[in-house]
Amino acid sequence: MKPPIYLDYHATTPLDPRVFEAMRPYFVEHFGNAASRQHAYGWTAEAAVEKARGQIAAVLGALPQEIIFTSGATEANNLALLGLAEAMAEKGRHLTSAATEHRAVLDPLQELERRGFEITLLPVDPAGRIDLDRIRDAIKPATIAVSFMAANNEIGTIHPLAEVGAIAKERGVLFHCDAAQAAGKIPLDVEAMGIDLLTVSAHKIYGPKGVGALYVRSQNPKVRLKPQLFGGGHERGLRSGTLNVPGIVGMGEALALAAPDMKVEAVKIGVLRDRLWNKLQAALPEIRRNGDPVHGLTQNLNVTFPGVPSDWLMMELRELAVASGSACSSASPEPSHVLRALGLKPEEAKASIRFGLGRFTTLEEVDEAAAKVVEKVLQFRKIHGNS
Repeated sequence: MKPPIYLDYHATTPLDPRVFEAMRPYFVEHFGNAASRQHAYGWTAEAAVEKARGQIAAVLGALPQEIIFTSGATEANNLALLGLAEAMAEKGRHLTSAATEHRAVLDPLQELERRGFEITLLPVDPAGRIDLDRIRDAIKPATIAVSFMAANNEIGTIHPLAEVGAIAKERGVLFHCDAAQAAGKIPLDVEAMGIDLLTVSAHKIYGPKGVGALYVRSQNPKVRLKPQLFGGGHERGLRSGTLNVPGIVGMGEALALAAPDMKVEAVKIGVLRDRLWNKLQAALPEIRRNGDPVHGLTQNLNVTFPGVPSDWLMMELRELAVASGSACSSASPEPSHVLRALGLKPEEAKASIRFGLGRFTTLEEVDEAAAKVVEKVLQFRKIHGNS
């Protein structure tokens, strides 16, 4: 039986075979604990971790010692936001972010609000862009940090990171950036962009699940965090726990592989994305595209099919693997908070599909996917008398 065409690359990516080959020895042959410094097994594991730390730092423009390994982007975001708030509570108790952030940012901020911190969530325009003047206006004496994602996981909109970083520096606040969807897809430079904390996930860039990293600036200024996990003092005391050596090796390799081909790959995927959109729009002229078509990830296409519930469409599209929003909130019956923030009505948000294209997507798959979607949308309208 033919597997479904995979068009959900924002939820996760298949492991690149080259990444798997780099990881393989660390499951069986080099199985040591990176914290075991009394023998060769530990030394080998530690050397592998430090190599990956250097690979990740090189892609982000950071120093190797500024990379802290975590279990994924969710933990990294929690460590950044909760850890920073607790460490800086005496300086201020206000943080600013955007309404379209991932739940892994919004939920920790909500928890901080429960603990007595003040949180300002800024609106976005209909393309999902933030207004830089709104950021300036939102920063006040009690503000300790701003948190804005690099690229949105549902609509692909890319935020102007360097401009946000400049505002943060000018106003004397720290800048956290959730780059889970952006790392390996668009250039990131923590120095040039003025980023103080940056979150990365391995499984969004053809690496393994269950591993992520947090960049923590070590100078100008030195960022201080309160640990959220205790028990051994691993990772400069910021994140205790035995390191996932095979996963870390895979993460380093995945980013190292992505970096040199980033622009070429983005263009190649963009051609396929545009082909998918053009085919859908030609047959279904009333559909609308969500996000910023200019300042957006080329891997993303979010489309509203007016009057066609996305849950029905996805159930009918057995031959395709697509999504109606974030994989982390797909069980929720509520319409996407990202699409609602763009101004879509609940029924419009519930009639939207996210297509995520990636490294292994083919032209034949795009053409087949477009044909299947068009067929099912027309079928729905014929049945319900609104064709």
